[in-house]
Amino acid sequence: MQVAIQPIRFFGDPVLTTPAAEVSVFDKELRNLVEDLTETMHDAPGAGLAAPQIGVALRVFTYDIEDFEGHLINPVLDLSDDLQDGGEGCLSFPGMLFETPRAWRAVAKGFNMYGDPVTIDGTELLARVLQHETDHLNGILFIDRLPTEERKLAMKEIRDSEWFGTASSMGESPIIKVSPHSTRGLGI
Repeated sequence: MQVAIQPIRFFGDPVLTTPAAEVSVFDKELRNLVEDLTETMHDAPGAGLAAPQIGVALRVFTYDIEDFEGHLINPVLDLSDDLQDGGEGCLSFPGMLFETPRAWRAVAKGFNMYGDPVTIDGTELLARVLQHETDHLNGILFIDRLPTEERKLAMKEIRDSEWFGTASSMGESPIIKVSPHSTRGLGI
């Protein structure tokens, strides 16, 4: 199997704000997608990476938190009422970090790449990552979770950033590439 590091999509790409399609077939292509996500996440480096961030609109993400590494497909979250604040960034917003409110604990249920049921019970940073990556699958970005004033600051930072400013100053739209992974007509 050949693993490929994929380009990460930046804020402004419509795939990031479009809800991803549920995975219904657990085959070799799905396993290849999980491997590509894992390699891309490690190369970035990041604590998690969702399939839409590499242009694949399927409900799949990978994570690597303090030597706790894995993936989850079709996640459903159960969140605690207790909240935490903490610095949060995103590979689709290079160099940005904002205090983002999240649930202190998250229990994520879904499947592994073979279709076996999986439950991940995480607190603090792992809970944050589970929520962040599941948000990606729902078309929600971490800046959407920020209080109004913080969101305004984030939008200013985005407009002033080199990665966003270059494309917009040249009047270009985000580059949309076709995924090498089949979505069987689902998603984008």
